[in-house]
Formats: sequence, structure tokens, C-alpha cells
Amino acid sequence: MPKTAKNFFTPEQQEDILQAIREAELDTSGEIRVHIEQKCKGDILDCAAYIFKKLGMHKTDLRNGVLIYLSLENRTFAIIGDMGINAVVPDNFWEKTKLLMINHFREGRFAEGLIEGIGQAGLQLKKHFPHKSDDKNELSDDLSFGQD
Repeated sequence: MPKTAKNFFTPEQQEDILQAIREAELDTSGEIRVHIEQKCKGDILDCAAYIFKKLGMHKTDLRNGVLIYLSLENRTFAIIGDMGINAVVPDNFWEKTKLLMINHFREGRFAEGLIEGIGQAGLQLKKHFPHKSDDKNELSDDLSFGQD
């Protein structure tokens, strides 16, 4: 069976990625989503920005959503943070995170790369947006998929 966005990761890998999201969000009000698309038609950042908006990630109270967007056929990905998180992370943080992920991806360890990227985003979210007693999970933690 050819690899599609929905079956690129095994069910076990999908569960590991979902668990990484839950752990990264545990002590923060921040939100992390992973979206996997078969193919991006256009610029990767434009595709990621479209999905960011489509998933409602710009609607968090503190504007601290992070999207990791993968395009399988294009063999590329993007990380987009909303303006709240972008205002407080160090310069080049997202690029450095992408490089960590690429090191895994080059070795075919895509789930591990995603999990490391999620963990890095989570550390910054915990640092700058610590969990408060009235915080709620504003967005689904589930992986989302483009049309195959």
C-alpha cells in the first residue's frame, strides 16, 4: 500500500506523537498541532499558514499555538508559531528546532524527529506560558490530515 498522509506513521507512532503533544502541553497554556499533508500546492509556509488558520490555531487566548506541518510528496515541513509565542522565543528558535528535526528525518526517523520538535516547542511554551488553574485545552491534540 502506498504511503498516504493518514498511514505515513504507524498507529503506534501516531500514538507516540499524540503522547508527546500531551506531555508538551501538560504544564502550559500553549497548544501544539501536527498536520500531515500528501502534497502542498505552492509555498510551504503559505500552505502551513492556511492550515494554521483552518485549524483555528489563531484563536487561542494568548496566541500561543504552534503548528508543525509536513508535506510528504514535497519532502518538506514548516513550523509556525502564533504571534504570542513568536514574540518571546529566542531568535532563530524555529530554525534551530527544524535542524534538530531534519537530523532525524535524514535517517528516516520521522516520528522521532516530530517528537523532538514537539518537545522543543513545549519547553518554550512552558517557560513563557506556564499552566494556570483556569487553563483549558483550547484545541484538539489529535493529528490532522490533508485530503489524499
